[in-house]
Amino acid sequence: MARAPRCGPYICGIDAALDVVSGKWKGLILWELDAHRVRRFSELRRGLPGVSEKMLTQHLREMEADGLVHRTVHAEVPPRVEYSLTEHGRTLNSALEPLGVWGTERIRREGHEAVDVGGTAHG
Repeated sequence: MARAPRCGPYICGIDAALDVVSGKWKGLILWELDAHRVRRFSELRRGLPGVSEKMLTQHLREMEADGLVHRTVHAEVPPRVEYSLTEHGRTLNSALEPLGVWGTERIRREGHEAVDVGGTAHG
């Protein structure tokens, strides 16, 4: 079940931002949608190895409620549902970019492994 968005009070801007991106998969969903613009549920799931259907559904619902993700249902049989970032989601993804650079440097510096998903590294 999707949780209701928090409305504060927040301690600081970081608190408000982390409220929206909390959860292991939200940052990766942002990255995947930014990289591919529009994705169907199954494409998102393939692009995020290890995410369960339940968790992906929950995060997408929360992100839609927070105004980060747009969900489009096409009137077809069977129905086709596509996800894309809203402008608000794109600005959040841009704000997270320096964090991705920091993380990529950490992976390199500490010799951690990175998962290869279709030949591109998350970062």
